[in-house]
Amino acid sequence: MATPKIVLFYVFTPLADPEAIRLWQRDLGEALHLRGRLIISKDGINGTLGGDLPALKKWARSFRSYAPFAHVDIKWSEGTGLDDAGRSLDFPKLSVKVRDEVVSFGAPGELRVDADGVVGGGTRLSPEALHELVAERDDVVFFDGRNALEAEIGRFRNAIVPDAETTRDFIELLDSGAYDDLKGKPVVTYCTGGIRCEVLSSLMTSRGFGEVYQLEGGIVRYGETFGDDGLWDGSLYVFDGRGSVDFSDHAAVIGECVGCRRSTNRTANCPDPSCRVQQVVCADCIALACAAHAATAATA
Repeated sequence: MATPKIVLFYVFTPLADPEAIRLWQRDLGEALHLRGRLIISKDGINGTLGGDLPALKKWARSFRSYAPFAHVDIKWSEGTGLDDAGRSLDFPKLSVKVRDEVVSFGAPGELRVDADGVVGGGTRLSPEALHELVAERDDVVFFDGRNALEAEIGRFRNAIVPDAETTRDFIELLDSGAYDDLKGKPVVTYCTGGIRCEVLSSLMTSRGFGEVYQLEGGIVRYGETFGDDGLWDGSLYVFDGRGSVDFSDHAAVIGECVGCRRSTNRTANCPDPSCRVQQVVCADCIALACAAHAATAATA
């Protein structure tokens, strides 16, 4: 019986030949009928893949056979389904690309990486250590390292959510001095799987934030540990066909539909293909918007 799964992973390590890694991962992914997105740079690799469980296990064994990737933290979750060829329904295709940055903050010259990972990043906190820090200190600040839209449907309680549409906005926001008041406080950065906070925490540290932490394994590992019975509220936005995932059957619904203001954990693009804006919107308003767009197109 087919078992659809999705893996999320990254490794920061110097790569002498990113193009060779790209060809290896492309050929391996195609041979195993995997779909998803991988970004490779001289500083490492970041990716998410979907496919049948046996195929992903074969991929993981091969991936870890390369010494710099041997200790990768692979996060597993349930996929939506597979097509008749055993390919994931959560991704349209397999995309494997080489870029200047593993995560596009627009500051490739600032990131320093060695065989142990990012140099000068925040202190790592396991989910349990995060709870210990919050219990010991009353001035802990959660700092969301994701795009603002992602935080609309789920975030840590009382977190600061920067007005960022893309990761590239963080450099300007940090350099503007908007968050200088946090430089004397313990700041915990968090993001989906941890990779964006690897970079963000190093950028904050280099800008004088004196006590910076990063949630190890990101929201994914926190959710696996504490579910919805800890400091997290809502659903986790994911960049695949699922849209979002919940950590339990009693996840809070904190998103608010832009159309009718009802609670929802859904997000959707505009029905007009020329519109690239994504919003929090409920199923009923999505249906109404699509119907209205179809009627307009029919009379145009």
